[in-house]
Amino acid sequence: MAMEVTQILLNAQAVDATVRNHAEENLKQFQEQNLPSFLLSLSGELGDDDKPVESRKLAGLILKNALDAKEQHRKFELVQRWLSLDSPVKSQIKTCLLKTLSSPVHDARSTASQVIAKIAGIELPHKQWPELIGSLLSNVHQLPAHTRQATLETLGYMCEEVSADVVDQDQVNKILTAVIQGMNSSEGNSDVRLAATRALYNALGFAQANFTNDMERDYIMRVVCEATLSSEEKIRQAAFECLVSISSTYYDKLAPYIHDIFNITAKAVREDEEPVALQAIEFWSSICDEEIDILEEYGGDFSGDSDIPCFYFIKQALPVLVPMLLETLLKQEEDQDQDEGAWNIAMAGGTCLGLVARTVGDDIVPLVMPFIEENIAKPDWRQREAATYAFGSILEGPSPDKLIPLVNVALNFMLSALMNDPNTHVKDTTAWTLGRMFEFLHGSTLETSIITQENCQQIITVLLHSMKDVPNVAEKACGALYFLAQGYEDVGPSSSPLTPFFQDIVQALLTLTHRDDAGESRLCTAAYETLNEAVRCSTEDTAPMVMQLVPLIMMELHQTLETQKLSSDEREKKNELQGLLCGCLQVIIQKLGSSEPTKYVFMQYADQMMGLFLRVFASRSATAHEEAMLAIGALAYAAGPDFAKYMPEFYKYLEMGLQNFEDYQVCAITVGVVGDICRAMEDKMLPYCDGIMTQLLKDLSSNQLHRSVKPPIFSCFGDIALAIGENFEKYLMYAMPMLQSAAELSAHTSAADDDMIEYTNLLRNGILEAYSGIFQGFKSSPKTQILMPYAPHVLQFLDSLYMEKDMDDVVSKTAIGVIGDLADTLGSNAGPLIQQSVSSKDFLSECLSSHDHLTKESAEWAKLAINRAISF
Repeated sequence: MAMEVTQILLNAQAVDATVRNHAEENLKQFQEQNLPSFLLSLSGELGDDDKPVESRKLAGLILKNALDAKEQHRKFELVQRWLSLDSPVKSQIKTCLLKTLSSPVHDARSTASQVIAKIAGIELPHKQWPELIGSLLSNVHQLPAHTRQATLETLGYMCEEVSADVVDQDQVNKILTAVIQGMNSSEGNSDVRLAATRALYNALGFAQANFTNDMERDYIMRVVCEATLSSEEKIRQAAFECLVSISSTYYDKLAPYIHDIFNITAKAVREDEEPVALQAIEFWSSICDEEIDILEEYGGDFSGDSDIPCFYFIKQALPVLVPMLLETLLKQEEDQDQDEGAWNIAMAGGTCLGLVARTVGDDIVPLVMPFIEENIAKPDWRQREAATYAFGSILEGPSPDKLIPLVNVALNFMLSALMNDPNTHVKDTTAWTLGRMFEFLHGSTLETSIITQENCQQIITVLLHSMKDVPNVAEKACGALYFLAQGYEDVGPSSSPLTPFFQDIVQALLTLTHRDDAGESRLCTAAYETLNEAVRCSTEDTAPMVMQLVPLIMMELHQTLETQKLSSDEREKKNELQGLLCGCLQVIIQKLGSSEPTKYVFMQYADQMMGLFLRVFASRSATAHEEAMLAIGALAYAAGPDFAKYMPEFYKYLEMGLQNFEDYQVCAITVGVVGDICRAMEDKMLPYCDGIMTQLLKDLSSNQLHRSVKPPIFSCFGDIALAIGENFEKYLMYAMPMLQSAAELSAHTSAADDDMIEYTNLLRNGILEAYSGIFQGFKSSPKTQILMPYAPHVLQFLDSLYMEKDMDDVVSKTAIGVIGDLADTLGSNAGPLIQQSVSSKDFLSECLSSHDHLTKESAEWAKLAINRAISF
C-alpha cells in the first residue's frame, strides 16, 4: 500500500479533475475502512525522506485535518476519535512525527511541527504524552541547526494549542530557557533565531510567573530588545511582534523599559523596512488601547482599588511620540486611496495618532495644530493630505470646547478643498475628515454645533457634488452625509434642517447606486446605508417623500429577482444588492409604521412586499436571507394581528431559518423574528407554536449550533408564552427543565475571560426573559397555580445571581422584574417563599437605590407586587 499511498497523494493534486476526484475518493474510502492504518500511512509518508515533497506535505495536511476542525462540534468528534485509538498506533504515529523534525526537507519538518502541536493540544490536557516536552527540549541542544529550528517551531505551535494551566511551571521555565537561548545573539543560525523569536511570541502567555521575577523579566526583555536590532528583517519583525504582545499582556511591568523601547521603536519607524516599522507603531497603538481601557474602567480614579494602575506612558511620551507619528503621515503610497485593503506606515501612523488623541484628550491639540497649519496649503499633495489626515485623526478624544473653535475655522477650508483640490487622495481624506467632524461635533448632545442654518446648505451642496466624484471620494462623501443626518435624529417631530434638501439627497443617493462603477470600493453599500440613515432620522414633514420611495425600492428588488443565468461573480453582487434593498425596506417599514396616518397608507404595499421577501428566500445567500428576515420582522410589528394572513406561506421559511445551523446568524435573526411575530399576532400564533417550540427545543439540545443563538432562544420562550398565555401549559414540561439546567450553569461563573462573562450575562438575561414571559403569560389565568412547583427554583436562581455579584445592569433590571412577575402572578401562594428569599429584600433594596433609572423603575414595581403577595 505504501507505494500506492504516495501515488494517490500525488494524484490528489493533479491538474486533471477526473484523476484528482478519483484519488480523493480513494483517500476517503481508505480513511473510512481502516482509520488506524490510514493515519499510520500518512505519518509514514510524511516522515520518509525518499518520498516526493508534494506527497509528504499533503500527507501531513490530511493528518492535521484529521485532528482539528473549525466547527466546535466537529472538533470535539475528532478529538474523541483520536483519544479512542489504540495506544500502540498513537505511539507509532508520534514517534514518526518526532523523527520527521530532523528531516532535511523544510516543508516536511514544518508540517510535522504543526501536527505534533495538534496532538499535544489533545493529549496534554488529558495527562497523556508527558514525555513530549522533555523529548523536544533534548533536541534543542543538538546539531544540525535545522533540527533545532524545527523543534523551536514545534514548541511555539504547542504553546498556541495548549492553555497555560496544562504545563507545570518547571516545564514552562525549561521551554522559556530553550526559546530565549535560541533567540540569543550567540546563536549563529538565523533560521533558529527566527523560529525561537516566533516561539516566544506564542509562549508569552505561559510566562506570568517569570514576568513577576525582576531578574528573569529583565533577561527576557533584554533578549527581545536585542532581537529588534538583528541584521535579519524577519527576526526584527518577529521581535517587535513580541513587544506588541508584551505591551498588552504585561503592561503593568513595562515602566523600567519604556524609555529604551521608545528609542528602539522610533529608530525602526524612521529607518527600518515597512513590515518592521508597522510593528513598531503597533506597539504604541497597543499601549494606547491598554490605557484607554484602564481610564474608561476606572475613570482616572486610582485611589488604590485598581488592579492595574495607569502609568500614563502615552502622556509622558507625547512630546517625542507625536512628532514621530506626524512624520509617518508623509509616507503615503500613490494609490492607497484606491485600495480598500491598503495598510502602510502613513495609515498605521494616523491610526495610532487617533488612539493617542483618545488616550490624552486635549493635550494632543497644541502638538498637532502647528503641523496642520504648516502643511495644509502646501503645493505638494502629500503635505496637504498628511495635514488633513492629522486633523481628522484628533477629532475624537479632545473636548468639544477645545475642538469646535478650530473646526469652525477649518470647515470652509475643508469644503473648498473637497470641491477644488486637484488631487483625489486629498479629496478622499478631506471627505473622511468632514465625516469625523459631523460624527463627533454635531448632534443634540452638544451645546453648540458646528452646523448652522447658514452653513447647512453649503455643506449639502458640496457633499452632493462630491458624490459625482471618483468612487472612493463619493463613498467618503456618503459617509459624511450619513453622520450629518444622524446628528438630527433627535430633533423631534418638528422640521429638521435637512428637510428642505431631503428630496435632493434621496435623488443623489439613488443615482449613485446606478453608477456603472457603483460596485467599486463600497460605493453602492455606502449609498444605501446613507439613504437608510436619512430615512431613519427624517421627520413627519418628509413622510410623503419616504412613501414615494417604497414602490421605487420594491421595483429595484423585483428586478434583482428576475435576472437569469448569472456568473458566480454577478450572482454574488446580486445577492449583496438584494440584502441592501431588503435592509432599506426594513428602515422604511419601521419609519412609516411608527405613526398611524402613514402606516394606514403604507400597508397597501404590504402584500406585494411580503411576496418579494418570500422570493428572496429562494436565493442561496445568507446575507440576503438575514436582511429579508429582519424586514419581515419589521413588517409583522407594523401589521399587528393582520400578519396572520402571511403565516401559511411564510411558516416554511421560518422553520428553515430555525434549522439553519451553518449560517447561525440567520438562525439567531429568525429566532428574533419569531419574537416579533408573537408580539404582532398574539394568540393567532397558536397554530404554529407546536412546530416552532419543537424546533427551538431541538436547537437548544444540539451541540452543532453556535452558542450565541441559545440566549435569544430562551427569550423567545418568553415571547411565545406572552402571546399564547395559558396555552403554553403543554410546553412547560419541556421548556422548564431546559431553563433550569441552563440557569444552574449560568448562576456561577468561574470564568475569568471577558468574553465568557459577557456570554454568561446574555444567557442569564435570556433565561430571565423566558421566566418573565411565562409568569406574565399565565397572569389572570385560572391555571396560574401550575407554575407554583417552579417558583422555588426561580427564586433560588435569583438568589444565587445576587450572591455572585457579577450581574451587569441589563441582567439586574430583568432579574428584579422577574421577582415582580412571580409575585404578581402567583400572589399570596408564593408569599412565604418570597419572604425567605434574599432577592426580595437585599437585592430589591439595592435596585431601589440604583443609579440606572430603568432598574429603579422595575424595582419600584416589584416592590408593590411583593407587598401585595406578602400582605394577604
